[in-house]
Amino acid sequence: MGGGPAELVERVDECDRVVGVVERDEAVRRGWLHRIAGSVCRDAEGRYLVHRRAGGVGRFPGMYDCVAGGAVAVGEGYEAAAARELAEELGIIAVPRRVVTYVCRSGMSPYWLALHEVLVAGVLAPDPAEIAWCGWLTEAEMREAVCGADFVPDGREAFDRYRAAGQAGRTTP
Repeated sequence: MGGGPAELVERVDECDRVVGVVERDEAVRRGWLHRIAGSVCRDAEGRYLVHRRAGGVGRFPGMYDCVAGGAVAVGEGYEAAAARELAEELGIIAVPRRVVTYVCRSGMSPYWLALHEVLVAGVLAPDPAEIAWCGWLTEAEMREAVCGADFVPDGREAFDRYRAAGQAGRTTP
């Protein structure tokens, strides 16, 4: 954040149809729907990647999350945005697989979330401006972690939706 050009996003309706282009901060401030792409990362053992957001990020600084992602740029598709965000935040080059898309209302403002999953086989290279720490948790550890007060609310909802879609317990996405 700070000083750079405004992040533009597509404002969408309740059916995920584009109704205009707006600044992301304005969409959040006014509660307008826009698009976010995120990914749950798993390893070959079926563990989940959890990270603590850096203290300087604009949304939920210092809190834990299990979704790596961000806003879908104007004209960008959900899968392309998810892949871009994985590369930017974690240094992962991967092709995310969409699991579920829904209107998330548990964060700072409502948005459409396309939740993906990706199998991480290589070394992570987290961006320290975005991620202060990351580690792998088993399913039982993950279920406990998302109940903590220091866990991002929309990450908690995403994990629940991921599990409801039948993805939990899989060892290979």
